[in-house]
Amino acid sequence: MTKRKEAILQAATKLFAEKGYKDTSMSELAQLTGVATGTIFYHFNNKEELFLTILKDFKLIITQELERHISENSFENGLEMLASSLTFYLNMAGVMEEQFLILHRHDAYELARVNKACQEHLEAIYNGLVDIFEKSILLGQKDGSIRDIPAKKGALIMFSMVDGLARLNTYDLYDAGGLYDELLDACRRMLCKVNVIEEGIHAD
Repeated sequence: MTKRKEAILQAATKLFAEKGYKDTSMSELAQLTGVATGTIFYHFNNKEELFLTILKDFKLIITQELERHISENSFENGLEMLASSLTFYLNMAGVMEEQFLILHRHDAYELARVNKACQEHLEAIYNGLVDIFEKSILLGQKDGSIRDIPAKKGALIMFSMVDGLARLNTYDLYDAGGLYDELLDACRRMLCKVNVIEEGIHAD
């Protein structure tokens, strides 16, 4: 990728995050990057293609980084692998604030209703994350750290919790770090076998 194309993508990510897809204009993007509008259209056919490229890149980065995190670390059991994945997700939400703001904006999903490629990118982002959580739950059920529940549904619930917390942080409604310990404790209590929970209570 050329430096100019990369600069256009970075500036577009900033504008889409701040103003949303609908209210971002190519002329404003050209002004921000210091290039002619025609230069932007040389690299991207239209605003829609530019937006989809950002989503595609985000999908690759976050899923690859999470998979790398899992492969490069060792975990005592599936439950700890899940807890680590939740932690990693929150960290990524802090590091990639602009991309997460785009992901959390409603207009991305409005575009997805009429654009199949956009829908596929969004689904791939969420499915990639949920799949990691599901693998953790299945591993935990195998090693005995997680009780017998539908793994897919459990993964969706875990994702909903951590993504909801990330959204609070994205919109500056609440410091996600302030609820981090409570999030992990709630997840463990939901997933642990009853006897494991009771042991923890007695230990306290």
